[in-house]
Amino acid sequence: MGSLRRALCCGLLVLLVSSCGSGADDGSNANDKPLVGVILPDRDASRWEEQDRPLLTQALTFAGMNPVVENAEGDEKKFASLADDLIARKVKVLMITPLTPESGATVERKAKAAGIPVIDYDRISLGGVADYYVSFDNLNIGELQAEGLLKCLGTKPAAQIIEIQGSPTDNNATLFADGQRRKLGPLYDSGKLKLVQSQAVDKWDPVLGKAAFQRILEDNGGRVDGVVAADDALAGAVIEVLQDKGLAGRVPVTGQNASLSALRAILLGDQCMTVHKPIRDEAEAAARLAVLVAKGDTSGADDLATGNTRDLVGRRDVKSVLLGADLIAKEDVRGLLVTENDLKPAELCAGEVASVCAELGIVVN
Repeated sequence: MGSLRRALCCGLLVLLVSSCGSGADDGSNANDKPLVGVILPDRDASRWEEQDRPLLTQALTFAGMNPVVENAEGDEKKFASLADDLIARKVKVLMITPLTPESGATVERKAKAAGIPVIDYDRISLGGVADYYVSFDNLNIGELQAEGLLKCLGTKPAAQIIEIQGSPTDNNATLFADGQRRKLGPLYDSGKLKLVQSQAVDKWDPVLGKAAFQRILEDNGGRVDGVVAADDALAGAVIEVLQDKGLAGRVPVTGQNASLSALRAILLGDQCMTVHKPIRDEAEAAARLAVLVAKGDTSGADDLATGNTRDLVGRRDVKSVLLGADLIAKEDVRGLLVTENDLKPAELCAGEVASVCAELGIVVN
């Protein structure tokens, strides 16, 4: 994974410097630069506005593009309207994170009819016609979650597991679950683990996730030995219930996204692990791909998108850039601080976490 990140970053740097040089030579202004349209899905997950928007904007601008980054606010009608506007403005490339595969596919067909290439960003539109897809290896993320849970469970026999999965309309959530099942499925089948229930949560809503977990737990007589939570927000909701029941810290809970709250919960022992997905790598890879596509450099784009993602609905393979992720347990948090400049020790170690940080040698400036 490290070599892939370095290759992407080095390639992006060469591309950006070259693009900036040509822009300076011809004296072009923002209105002369190729338009790249981007539609992010919502503000529910903080990453879209706090990380993806500035990273994509910076990378595309530096490469000589004119990015127009919009947010659908979780609204299907707004998503469609924003797409119509960007298509009417004749963007050179349209990059979308679909709210649902169906709405994404509809937008992609409109863009294709207008001769505009499309990149699916982070989520694929099943049944769509996107030219490329940039995301993480989501099956592997699910496997990492299962590995983390098994490590935290140890040798407890016939441990009872509750799964709180992501949105049923998000193909990433399906892939996470499939990856988890690669590791956990044989153990469920053999009886070494017992699957109490697996519940998908609409729109990844932690409020709904909390209610679902509480209901399943009560129906199971308050018994649970481990929880597969598909992301950190759902993990936080599960931990709230466990705290109310006096079970927090005794029941391993997985997560994903390496959010600040989840890392604090890991240090306190309430959450077992999370998965760190380097959003900077994803945004930079997507920006680099968009620049190549905007310039009509199909061979260069194909050289970057060396992976393939099978679209079972559209019965086709989508050329893909699939990035690696890292399992983060308590012993890995210090190393994550070194690689992620946005993660501040003072925020991580505030309050009750301070003593744990001191034990781990995490220095707060």
